[in-house]
Amino acid sequence: MNRDEARQLVCDAVEEVIPGADLSTLGPDSTFRDALEMDSLDFLSFIEILSARTGIRIDDEDTPRLTTLDGCTQFLLERAESVPR
Repeated sequence: MNRDEARQLVCDAVEEVIPGADLSTLGPDSTFRDALEMDSLDFLSFIEILSARTGIRIDDEDTPRLTTLDGCTQFLLERAESVPR
């Protein structure tokens, strides 16, 4: 997985949880909560979708890294290397 693919996975997961989300408001360091008004249940669904689509295990202690577009992208890139293909 490269950076563009990881970023697209994140964007696709956001759009699944919040249909019609204006991703143009999502700066690289903007939190999903602030930029998209993602609530806690939406965030949990988002995490489940990312995990299911990538096969990457996401633990509770990982979630602070997953609150921004850049944080999610970097997390997926780092963890994708350890997922068996």
